[in-house]
Amino acid sequence: MTAIKHALQRDIFTPNDERLLSIVNVCKAGKKKRNCFLCATVTTERPVQVNVVKVKKSDKGDFYKRQTAWALRDLAVVDAKDAIKENPEFDLHFEKVYKWVASSTAEKNTFISCIWKLNQRYLRKKIDFINVSSQLLEELPKVAEESVPSGENQNVAGGDEEVVDEYQELNAREEQDIEIMMEGCEYAISNAEAFADKLSRELQVLDGANIQSIMASEKQVNILMKLLDEALKEVDQIELKLSSYEEMLQSVKEQMDQISESNHLIHLSNTNNLKLLSEIEFIVNHMDLAKGHIKALQEGDLSSSRGIEACTNAADALLQCMNVALQPGHEKLHAVKQQQQRFSDLREQFARRLASHLNNVFVQQGHDQSSTLAQHSVELTLPNHHPFHRDLLRYAKLMEWLKNTDYGKYDGLTKNYMDYLSRLYEREIKDFFEVAKIKMTGATKEGKKFATLPRKESAVKQETESLHGSSGKLTGSTSSLNKISVQSSGNRRSQSSSLLDMGNMSASDLDVADRTKFDKIFEQVLSEMEPLCLAEQDFISKFFKLQQHLSIPGTAVGEAEETDGGVSSRMHSTGGPQSVSSENHMIRQMMTKIFRCVEPELNNLIALGDKIDSFNSLYMLVKMSHHVWTAQNVDPTSFLSTTLGNVLVTVKRNFDKCISNQIKQMEDVKISKKSKVGILPFVAEFEEFAALAESIFKNAERRGDLDKAYLKLIRGVFNNVEKVANESQKTPRDVVMMENFHHIFATLSRLKISCLETEKKEAKQKYTDHLQSYVIYSLGQPLEKLNHFFEGIEARVAQGVREEEVSYQLAFNKQELRKVIKEYPGKEVKKGLDNLYKKVDKHLCEEENLLQVVWHSMQDEFIRQYKHFEGLIARCYPGSGITMEFTIQDILDYFSSIAQSH
Repeated sequence: MTAIKHALQRDIFTPNDERLLSIVNVCKAGKKKRNCFLCATVTTERPVQVNVVKVKKSDKGDFYKRQTAWALRDLAVVDAKDAIKENPEFDLHFEKVYKWVASSTAEKNTFISCIWKLNQRYLRKKIDFINVSSQLLEELPKVAEESVPSGENQNVAGGDEEVVDEYQELNAREEQDIEIMMEGCEYAISNAEAFADKLSRELQVLDGANIQSIMASEKQVNILMKLLDEALKEVDQIELKLSSYEEMLQSVKEQMDQISESNHLIHLSNTNNLKLLSEIEFIVNHMDLAKGHIKALQEGDLSSSRGIEACTNAADALLQCMNVALQPGHEKLHAVKQQQQRFSDLREQFARRLASHLNNVFVQQGHDQSSTLAQHSVELTLPNHHPFHRDLLRYAKLMEWLKNTDYGKYDGLTKNYMDYLSRLYEREIKDFFEVAKIKMTGATKEGKKFATLPRKESAVKQETESLHGSSGKLTGSTSSLNKISVQSSGNRRSQSSSLLDMGNMSASDLDVADRTKFDKIFEQVLSEMEPLCLAEQDFISKFFKLQQHLSIPGTAVGEAEETDGGVSSRMHSTGGPQSVSSENHMIRQMMTKIFRCVEPELNNLIALGDKIDSFNSLYMLVKMSHHVWTAQNVDPTSFLSTTLGNVLVTVKRNFDKCISNQIKQMEDVKISKKSKVGILPFVAEFEEFAALAESIFKNAERRGDLDKAYLKLIRGVFNNVEKVANESQKTPRDVVMMENFHHIFATLSRLKISCLETEKKEAKQKYTDHLQSYVIYSLGQPLEKLNHFFEGIEARVAQGVREEEVSYQLAFNKQELRKVIKEYPGKEVKKGLDNLYKKVDKHLCEEENLLQVVWHSMQDEFIRQYKHFEGLIARCYPGSGITMEFTIQDILDYFSSIAQSH
């Protein structure tokens, strides 16, 4: 074991500046036995570090290597398993428990003893040694500890020093002393016994000297003891004096404590007085209302501007006094309570006086404004409320004060204002709309008086019924056009028809004048209503302070809600400010109450305009849309915007009804069985409607509504033209379709309506198709036998007969061809064309002037057929020399002379 210990010291620990103190051969408990060594080491450098190192033999050779090291300060418990019986097992508790089995109990005990000594010397740490024999844990003898010189290398003391360290190196001082001693005894090295004897003799001499010195110093010791006794007596006297001084200082201390406590009380009293003075000054400065303000609140003149200003300043001062933020406990002061009660009485008294005065102002406004109604009754204008608003706005700050201090009276004033003003505005607005209705019906009556001379009695009857509220409809453009158009198509060539046409022109011109006059009146009505509503809404917002967000602690804030009686206030207990949406709702409710008659009167006016002329709905739709758009740009949630929006719905409904009525009238049209159809009434009406609508809706905001109406109307026109064409007995279907679709195409081309481009192309296509169909159908009659002959030839060719072999067919030989050609000499052809011209002239109407167009198309079709016949003759009868008895030039001359003769 000693050889292993020296080997480990040399190979492992000396290079690391460590000294190996103890070693034990161990293996882990319960596992395959693989021996290793646990070593207790200390470092040679200070501060000393003590470690437990695990060393094992390398697998590749006979040398040892360092595997694991634990610091001794991390060791918590050393468990020897059994303190009585010999047991080689022991446990070391570091961060975890390591269980070992030593090769012998003696090695285990030696290692544990070394650990205990190292712990006592270097760490001074209580490592728990359990199940360890007490003999191993004996302390080192004190003599041995005292024998260790100070400053020398620290070694393990006691009789077991050899266990800790086998030898100890000399320090520098010891080496120097030994060298000096050996220099004095040169023979020390050669004769050690003589040297030891010399040292022993010197020691004895030294001991004897020491004893003599002690015996000689006894007298001095006695003297020293006597001096010490005297010193003790002096100390006792000093202590007595100090005790007396301490008693004297104790009384002084008590007196100083009393003085200090007195000074503290004086300082505390001064501090309290200053705080009390500050609180009193705060209360007096903030809760003292000037006599002038009190007088203004009690007796101030609320009629003059100076009095209103004084009352306003006094009310603000009172509000500041009532709103002062008192400290906790101020409310319990009797003077504060009295002052608060006085302020409450002043507030109540002034609020009552202010509310009474403003109620009187509202009533007086109703009387004063009523006197001006007479002068506005003949003019289409509304009275101006600006002077009244200007006078009332002087009280705006007082209204704000009333709202914040006494919401009940503020709410009462709001209701009274709405009641008085709603009655006043109702009278003004109803008179205003009566004037507008009189102007509308008067203009209509005057115009219709001259427009319908052939039906004078009927027109007068209709106008009388209209002025007296009859449900019968006034003479409108649609119904008049229906009657005039039907009459003109049946009696076009008579003198009475000419008179009716002249009457129709006058009526149309007067209809335009009436509609223009209606448009101006309706625009004036809206232009008068709009600034009136906006001015009143602006005044309500400023006067009743519905845009301010102030609140008074302890007061309630009202929330407007609509009831049967108008606008009432529901009180909140929170006392918080109203939200912006709530205040906007309050303004709308007040405006609805004040102007409750505006929407019904507008609806009545719109109904009257629609009753006078259904086309008036176009004017109203454009004007109302523009005003709604303007109002929504200003404030989309305002009363004016909401009301005009509701009325716009009614106008749009009337406009849709007008469109539906026109479509229904198209479906109900009946044509005469004895006269030609011509241009259908609803086609002419659509032209008038489109021209009128384009002039009205130019740059309008609601162009989309008109485009939708166009699509409905044009589809109705298309369907009913085809329906009438199918039912026509006098006029061929192609002629009805051709003329009406030509008229529709011309109308759409002239007006250039972008949304009807597809319908314009469709009308042109229908016109072209039916013109071609009519021309082909009509040209088959003048050369009927010749047409039948050549149709037979084409049938034979289609059946497979070669063209040059057609002449060998019995029914189509050259003799038969010459026979058919001789039946149509030039004179007969011209005669047939002349009859055809007369027939076409009877079919076509004069309004569209399509006779020359149709005649020119027939000429082209006739020439095409002529060339087709000549080609068949050349191919089927080659070299026969057979030709028609008239040429293309003859055809051109025939058509030209016939057209000129008629």
